[in-house]
Amino acid sequence: MDFAISINPQAALPLHRQVYEELRWGILSGRLTPGQKLPSTRMLAQSLSISRATVTLSYEQLLSEGYLETIVGSGTFVCRQIPDDLLNTAPIESKLQPTTTSISLSAYGQILSDKAFLRLPEAELEINFNYGRPAFDKFPIDLWRQLLARHCRPNSNVLDYTIYSMGYQPLREAIATYLTRSRAVKCSAEQIIIVGGSQQGLDLITRLFINRGDGIALEEPGYLGARRAFLAQGASLCPVPVDTSGLIVSHLTTGIIPNIKLVYVTPSHQFPTGGVLSLPRRLELLAWAQKSGVMIIEDDYDSEYRYGERPIPALQGLDQGNCVIYLGTFSKVLFPALRLGYLVVPDDLVSIFARAKWLADRQCSLLEQYALTDFITEGHLERHIRRMRSLYNQRRQTLVQSLLSHFGDRVTILGENAGMHLMIKIHTHLNDDEIIQRAALAGVSMVAAYPNYLKTSPGSEFILGYAELNESQISEGVRRLAQIVSHLPQPRQTK
Repeated sequence: MDFAISINPQAALPLHRQVYEELRWGILSGRLTPGQKLPSTRMLAQSLSISRATVTLSYEQLLSEGYLETIVGSGTFVCRQIPDDLLNTAPIESKLQPTTTSISLSAYGQILSDKAFLRLPEAELEINFNYGRPAFDKFPIDLWRQLLARHCRPNSNVLDYTIYSMGYQPLREAIATYLTRSRAVKCSAEQIIIVGGSQQGLDLITRLFINRGDGIALEEPGYLGARRAFLAQGASLCPVPVDTSGLIVSHLTTGIIPNIKLVYVTPSHQFPTGGVLSLPRRLELLAWAQKSGVMIIEDDYDSEYRYGERPIPALQGLDQGNCVIYLGTFSKVLFPALRLGYLVVPDDLVSIFARAKWLADRQCSLLEQYALTDFITEGHLERHIRRMRSLYNQRRQTLVQSLLSHFGDRVTILGENAGMHLMIKIHTHLNDDEIIQRAALAGVSMVAAYPNYLKTSPGSEFILGYAELNESQISEGVRRLAQIVSHLPQPRQTK
C-alpha cells in the first residue's frame, strides 16, 4: 500500500515526530477519513526508507491519543469516532506555506472560467422530462456484453495504440454503408472520422475553421452544446431565425449577416423546435454556401426517429460542391456513455481532420469500436432502431394526447412527428423559472427553452423529452403540470 507522507531527514524534528504530525494533520484535515486503513508499520517504513521502529513509535503515540485504533487480524485504522476535543484542536500547520501565484489563462481558458458557461445538471426528480436520453432499459445490454467479451481477450489489439486516428477501418466501412442506405449520404469509408461523440466533432471542426472573431451562423433557437463549442473558440455568433420550415435561409443570402465562415444547422429535425428544413431552402442554402465559400455543419443527431413518415434524406446527399460536413452520433440510438460519433468530411479535408483527431486524443476506445462494428454488421443496430422507433412513437403519442387532454388550448405543441423530444408553449402569466420551480415541487423535472436563444426568448417554451419515460409516467407528469397551470390566472384574450 503506497502512502504519501512528507518527511525531511535533515530537519531538526525527529523522524518519528514528523510521521506523527503528518498523520495527525491528515486525520484532522479530513485527508484520512474515519475507518480508513493505514499501511502496516513494515510497509510504511519500507515506503519511507526509514526504520520500522520509527514508524511504530509514531503509531503508538497516535493510538494512545485516540487518533488510531487496531483491529486484531485486520490492521490499523483511523479511529471511527475521533473525540470531540481532538476535532476542536487546530491541526498542525504544514511546513510548506501556500503561495499565491498569478495565473494567466489563454483566451480559451478565460472563456471557460466563466461559471455560467456550463450549467450543472439538475437534480433527478420522480418524473424527468429531460431530453437527449434514450430508453436505457430497452438497450440489449446482454448482447452488448457478449460483443465486448468477444474482443476482450489476452494479446488483443484493443489494448494497444493504433496508427489509425480516424478510427477502426471496418467500423468506418460499416457506417459508410449504413449512411448511404438509410440517410442517402454520399460517402466512402475514407471520408469518415470516428470521434468521441458529436461534441468532440464540433470542437474539431471549430478549431480547424475558426479564428477568434470569425463568424458562425446558427439557428435561433438552437443547440446549446454547439453554441458553447463555438464560443469557446472565440467565434462571433450570428443567430438566424427558424420557422416551421427550418432555417430562414434568406437571412444569409441577402447579406444581412456578413463575414460568415461556418453555418450550423439541424435540417432533419431542428433543435429544439422540431421543424424540418424544406427542400427549396436546402437547395438555396447549398447554392449560397458554394458561392460564398462557407462550410455547412449538418448535425443529424436523431434523424433515425421519424414516425409515420418517409425518411428525409440528409442535406449532405444533395451537396455538389463539397461544402457540407456531416455529423452523427450513437448517443441517441444506443447510449450516451458509449462516446462514439462520426464525421463525414469532404475528401480534401480528410488528412487535416485525421491530424487534428490524433492531437486531440490519439484514438477512441478500440474495444467499443470493435463491438460496435459487429453490432452494425450483424444487423443488431437496425433491429434496435426499429424497436425504439415503435416505442418512442407510442410515447410521443401518449405525450401529445395527454397535453391536449389536460391543457386544451392552454398549450401549443411545436415540431414534426419525429425525434425524442417535443417543444411546447404554455399560455400562462408565470415566467419560466417559476413554472420549473413549481413543477419540481410536484416531482416533475422540465427544461425551459430560453437558454437555447441567443436573443430574447418568447418565454413559456419548454422542451419535453419522453424517450426514457413510460406511458404512465408521461401521463402522470402532464397531469401534474396541468394542475399547476390550472391554479393560475390565465392570460387575458385580446381581440
